[in-house]
Formats: sequence, C-alpha cells, structure tokens
Amino acid sequence: MTSTAASATVVVDGAYELAEGGRWFDGRYVYVDILSGRLFELRDDRDDPRPTQLACLDTPLGAVAPVSGRPGSWIAAAGTGIALLTPDGTLEWLDRPEDRTPAPSRMNDGVADPAGRFWAGSMAYDGTPGAGSLYRTDLDGTVVRVLDGLTIANGPAFTADGTTMYLADTAVGTVMRCAVDPVSGELVGSPEIFARLRDDEGSPDGMTVDEEGCLWVALWGAGAVRRYHPEGRLIHTLAVPAPHPTSVCLPPDSDRLFVTTARYGVDNPTATSGAVLGFPVTIRGTAACSWQGRL
Repeated sequence: MTSTAASATVVVDGAYELAEGGRWFDGRYVYVDILSGRLFELRDDRDDPRPTQLACLDTPLGAVAPVSGRPGSWIAAAGTGIALLTPDGTLEWLDRPEDRTPAPSRMNDGVADPAGRFWAGSMAYDGTPGAGSLYRTDLDGTVVRVLDGLTIANGPAFTADGTTMYLADTAVGTVMRCAVDPVSGELVGSPEIFARLRDDEGSPDGMTVDEEGCLWVALWGAGAVRRYHPEGRLIHTLAVPAPHPTSVCLPPDSDRLFVTTARYGVDNPTATSGAVLGFPVTIRGTAACSWQGRL
C-alpha cells in the first residue's frame, strides 16, 4: 500500500455546507450541495471556470443522474423520495418513501447503473441506527426498497458491467459489495463486507470505480481518499487537505480526480473545506450513466 499527499488545486471555492454526488456526464462535472438543494455543473468547453447553478430546490438534494432523451432533465434523490427534475426546476415526484418512515429522514447519495436504473440511499436526520434504506428506481418509474436496516446509506458505485454494486454505510464504517442481476436489477444473494474501517480511519462516503475496476472511497472525518483492489486489498491512500471529503470522480478523458468536501461539522473551516478539489492522478474513470426511464 502506498500513500501520497499530492498537491491539491481548489477547483471551486464554493464554501459549500455539504457538497456531494460528483459525477462526470458528457464533458461536464456535476455535483450538488445537499442541504441547500442546489445543483451545479462545470464544463470543459467553456473559458469561464466558474460553476453554473442548474437548480435550487426548497428541499435537500442528494444526487442526480441525467434522464436519457430529455435534455436538461434529471432524476433526483431529493427530499424524502425520487423525483424528475425538469429544466425549469420543477420536481415531478415518482415516490416519497421516506414520508412513510418513523424517523424524519431524507434521501442521500445516488447513481444510475449501466442498465439505466437509478439507485439512491436514505438516512434519518438524527442518524437513527437502522433507519436508512437503499432504493432502486426502475425504467417504468417504480421505486423499490432494495435494502433496509442501514444507517447512512452512501455512495452507490457500479462496475462497468453492472454486475457489482458497492454501497457504504457511513455511520458503521463498512463498505458492502452486492452482486446484481444486470437484467432484472435484483440483488443476487446477500451483501458481503468488502471493507471495514476502524473509528480512527474515518467513515466511507462517496465512491467510484475506475477503469481498472478498483474502488475509490472518500473518507469523511479522515481527510483522505482510498483506492481498493477489487479483491478488497487497500492499494493507495491519498491525503486530502480537508477533514470531510464527501465524493470522488474520475473523468474518462483526463488524468485528474475531483473531490467534493464539506464545511458541515468543521469547527475551524479553511478554504478547502466546502470546496471542490482537484488532484493529478494516473488512472482514469468512466462516464457516469443516465437513467433510461420510459415515462
């Protein structure tokens, strides 16, 4: 295992409370500020380096994926459920399953899989143990609860063939590996523990899979990003100059790593807390997927 403290570039000095959900779509980097309900993009084809705000909701926004065939529309893990976010900022709800839970809860991170389904987790606002779930939104818009008993469901990430999903339960320090039937979207067997972190190693947050099938994990509370071999072996640790990195993104066409960070829970935040940071790397990722819904 190797460790580095590569020089970080502040890509966006946004002072975000809880930036998250960084993904690469069609030549642009898209991310959210969860608690303020805002959606942003950075584009490679513009001279202006500043982010563009695409939406500002009156509810928390955990993550988005583009809707195939509907330019400017997104499927969103927002508030207490899953919605379509139209170009004018309107939410068209598919379901609000967290309205039906005992503890006040919200949606958290989410991602589309290679088959075009959308997966997103949830959590209780007060971190009630076991109150979180993982949901799958199928192509017909049906929202299915896939797993429950989680605490802070975070960072769904898929291998390129869609047969393996990684899922973090941040509060208990575990990363699970789930076999997925790419045709039906059903889990094959029970999730297995892929990595378990000690309290002093931070908590697993946003994740992504690179072109070699290795898993990158942002470690909340540890100021670090880890890269794991598909067999579960820790390969590399990258130091991040902010205590709460929240998501990681590797574009498919450049040697750089984007890391979102949070000011939330930081007593003495600096310019790198709540920023989007960039790091030079020698490995590339894959473009994120769209939701292929037929609504």
